[in-house]
Amino acid sequence: LKLLSASPARSPWVLLRAMAISPETLALQNSVTSAAIIDAFKDDAGFKKVAERLMTEIMKRDQEDGDKLAKGIQLAIDKKVLPADVKVEPTKKISVSGKSADTVADEIIAALGDGPSKGCVMTLQGLSGTGKGTTVDKLKEKLPNAQTWSNGNLFRSLTLLAVTCAEQRGCELKDVLTAEDLDSFCKMLEFGKFNGKWDVKIDGLGCTYYVSEVEKTVLKDSKVAKNIPTVAEVTQGEVVNFVQGALAQMAAGGTNVLLEGREQTLNHIRTPNRFELVLDDPVIIGMRQAALQMGAKAFEKVKDTAADEAAVKAALQDALSSMG
Repeated sequence: LKLLSASPARSPWVLLRAMAISPETLALQNSVTSAAIIDAFKDDAGFKKVAERLMTEIMKRDQEDGDKLAKGIQLAIDKKVLPADVKVEPTKKISVSGKSADTVADEIIAALGDGPSKGCVMTLQGLSGTGKGTTVDKLKEKLPNAQTWSNGNLFRSLTLLAVTCAEQRGCELKDVLTAEDLDSFCKMLEFGKFNGKWDVKIDGLGCTYYVSEVEKTVLKDSKVAKNIPTVAEVTQGEVVNFVQGALAQMAAGGTNVLLEGREQTLNHIRTPNRFELVLDDPVIIGMRQAALQMGAKAFEKVKDTAADEAAVKAALQDALSSMG
C-alpha cells in the first residue's frame, strides 16, 4: 500500500500482482481493493463465471436504459423541443484498461488543454462499470473550480410541479403532462447564483424552494419518487434545454462543469470537450462488479474480528460461493 501511495499514477492492477489481500487492503473498499481481488481470483473458474454473468446483466441493463432514453429523446424531437439533426463534436475515447483513476483523469485533463483555466463544460460517457463516477471524482479533485452536474434533481423538480398541479386541478398526473403544461413547469424553474452559489429555484403553484435546500427532503418525498419515471419519459428534451443554458452560465462564470451521462442525452449538449471511457475487454466490467460485491460481503464478515490474510481469503471465497 505504501508503494501505491508513492506512485499514484501507476496502476494498482500492476502493483498488486501476486500480492496477498491484507485486512487493510480489504478495509479500503475502493478500486485498490477491487484490483487486488481480481488479481487474486482472475484464474478462478467460479469467479470467471460470475464475472461473465454480471457483465451480461450490466450490458443488457445499459441497452435497456439506452433504449428508454432514446424513446424520450425521439419524443422531444417529435414535439420539436429538440432538433432532429445535431452535429456532435468528436468524442475522444479513453481506454481505462490497466490504468488507475488518477492516470485516466490526467489523460482527460491533458486533452482539455487550457480550457480549465477559463471555465469549460466536459461530458463523460461509457458503459456501466468503466469507472465514470470514480473518474469524475478524481477530476473534481484535480481541476480548479470544478463542479459536477446531475439531471436527477431537475426531473424531481418537474415531477414535484406536475404532481402539485394535478392535485390542485383534481385530475390524474397524465392530464398535466401536455406540451403547454410542461412548458409552464419549465418556466417555474430558474438557474442562477442564489445565496452565493449555483442553484435551481423552484417558483410556482405555491412552491418556492431552492433545490439545494430540499433535495433530500421535499424532492425525495414518496409522491415525487414514485412518479419520476412517468414525468422523466416525457421531459427529456425540456431538461436537456434547461441544462444547456445552465452549463453555459457556469462555464462563462469560470466553473469547470463535469457532466456524466449517456450518449443519447449528451449528444444534445454542445461542447468540444467530449470523452468516452472504454475497456479493451468488456469482461472486465463483470470482474469489477464481482470484485466490488465480493469485497463488500467479505468486509462485512471480518470487519469486527482480528482477521489475518488467511481469514480475508476465506471470507472472499465464501462471498464468491454465495454469488455463484
